[in-house]
Amino acid sequence: MKTVFEQSRQELINELDRRMEDGIIEKSNADLLKKLIQNADTLTEAIFIAELGTTYKRTGFHFDKRLEKTEPAIKYFKKNEELSFSDGSDKSPNKLIIGDNYDGLLNLLIQYKGKIDVIYIDPPYGKDSMGEFAQTNYENALTRDNLLSMLYSRLTLAKMLLSETGVIFCSIDDRNYAYVKCLMDEVFQERNYSGTIIWQKKKKPSFLSKNFGTMFEYILCYVANYQETFPFSVETTTVGKKYPFNNAGNTMGKLHFPPNRVRFNMPDGTVKAQDMSNGNIITRLLNDVVIEDGTNINEMVLEGEWRYSQETLDDEISKGSIITISQVPFRPNLVKDGGEIKKMGNMLSQVFYNCETNEDGTAQLEEILDDTFDNPKPVGLVQLLLKSTTYWKKEATVLDFFAGSGTTGQAVLELNKQDDGKRRFVLCQINEKTPVNPHGIAYDVTSKRLKRTMTGSCYDGSTDFKWANDNEPLGGSLDVYEIAEVANFESVPGQTAFDVIDETLYGQEKFSTLKEKIEWICRNFEGTQKVLESDADWKKRLEEDK
Repeated sequence: MKTVFEQSRQELINELDRRMEDGIIEKSNADLLKKLIQNADTLTEAIFIAELGTTYKRTGFHFDKRLEKTEPAIKYFKKNEELSFSDGSDKSPNKLIIGDNYDGLLNLLIQYKGKIDVIYIDPPYGKDSMGEFAQTNYENALTRDNLLSMLYSRLTLAKMLLSETGVIFCSIDDRNYAYVKCLMDEVFQERNYSGTIIWQKKKKPSFLSKNFGTMFEYILCYVANYQETFPFSVETTTVGKKYPFNNAGNTMGKLHFPPNRVRFNMPDGTVKAQDMSNGNIITRLLNDVVIEDGTNINEMVLEGEWRYSQETLDDEISKGSIITISQVPFRPNLVKDGGEIKKMGNMLSQVFYNCETNEDGTAQLEEILDDTFDNPKPVGLVQLLLKSTTYWKKEATVLDFFAGSGTTGQAVLELNKQDDGKRRFVLCQINEKTPVNPHGIAYDVTSKRLKRTMTGSCYDGSTDFKWANDNEPLGGSLDVYEIAEVANFESVPGQTAFDVIDETLYGQEKFSTLKEKIEWICRNFEGTQKVLESDADWKKRLEEDK
C-alpha cells in the first residue's frame, strides 16, 4: 500500500508531465524537477520543488518564491477537550483545527484525501490589496509574492483533498484577482475553471479610490474535474412556466417540430406558409401545417431568432416537454413540468438571489459576539455557495482553511437546518493574537461563535447574547484539535510520536498492537523515525506488545 506521501508525490510528478505535454515547461526542466521530487524526503519538500515549475510558464506568470519554514518535528492533531463538545448523538462531529493551516492540511490528507466536496476560502489579501493606504491603514505585512507563495503550497494540498466532483471557491479583491486567477489556473488547470462570481459586498460604494466607488468583490471557482461537474443551482424551475422560443437579436435559424408534438389552443384547420413577423419578432412559417385534434399532424418548420437550438428542442421533446401555440401569428412556448434544476447566474447581490453584504456579516457576528473581528463574510453568501454545489449531496464535507470568524461553519449548519441536510464542516484557523483578541482569533472568536450558535450558550454556560434570544441552537458536535509537535528524535517512552499521536482523531480505529500503530504513523506522517530495532527499549516494548 502506498503512503499518503507516495501517492501525493506521484500526483505532483503527473502534474509536471501534464505541464510538459501542454508546452508549459521544457522537458529538460521537467525531468530535473521530477528527479528532485522523487528524492524529496517529505511532501513539503516535494511541493516546494514542484512550485519551481511555475517559473517557466510561457505566459510570463511568475513570482518570487517564499518557502515555508520547516522544523525537525512531527506535527499532529491533539484534541482540546475544554473547547470540544458533543450533543451525544453525533458520530461524525464537525471539526475546528487551531494552528497553521499548512500543517492542518497535511494532517487532513491522512483522513480526507479525495473526500472533500466543497472548499471555501477567504485568504488574507495582503498589504498590496490596499494600495497607498497600506502604510497607514493595514498592518498585515503579507506582500503579493508572499501571498502567492503561501497560497501555492496550500492550494496544492487542497487539490489533493478534493473529491472527483469537488469544488473550490476563493474570495479575492480586485487588486489581487488577476494574480490569484493565474495561480489557480496553474494549480487546478485552466480547463477546470468554472467561472468568476461577482459579489456585491457593500450596499453603498466606498470612495477610497480617486476615480470611482467600489461595491464588488470576486469569487473564483474551480472544479476538480470539469468532465465530472454538474450545474450549480439554488432554485428550480416554476411548475407550468412558459418559456418563449422567440428571442429577438439572436442568430436566425430554422426549427423542425415533428408531427403531433405541438399543442394548438386554436381551431383545427390548415395554416398556410407565411411571414408571421411582427415588430422586433421575426417568425416565418416555411410550410403548410395541418392541425387536427389540437395538434400538428405533419412536420412544422419555423424560421426565426430562437432562444433554443434544434438540439435543445429535440432533447426537450424526448423528455416529453410540452410545446404550445395559441394563435396566428405563431409564437411557440416551451412549458416545463417544473422542479427542474435551474442553473444559477454569476452575480450575487441584493437584486440577484437577495444576497447579503459585508454589513450583514458584521451585524450577524455582533449578535453572537462583541465586535472583535473585521469584515466577516455574511452567512448568506457562503450558504448560497454551499447550496449551489451540495443540493444533490446533502451529506457533503465542507472545508475552510482560512476560517476567520467561523462563518463557513455557521453557514453549513444553517443550510442543514433549511433542507434537513447532514453536511459536516472542517475549519482551520491560526490563533493569531490581535489587540482586540488577546487570546487569539481561534480562541476568542472562531470557537466561541461555533459554541454559541451550535448550543445556544457560551462555554461558561451563559446565554446573554442577542442571537440566543432570537434563534434556536443549530445543534451538532464539535471536535477542536490543536497542532502539536513532537521531535522526530524523541525516544523517551510515553513521549514519542508513537505514544502521543491518537489515531482515532484521524478516523482510524484504535490499533490493537503497537506494531500496527508504528507502521501506520510511519506511512502517514512526515519526518517520522524509520528505524527502531536498534533501540533496546523499543525492542522490549515490541516484544511485550506481542
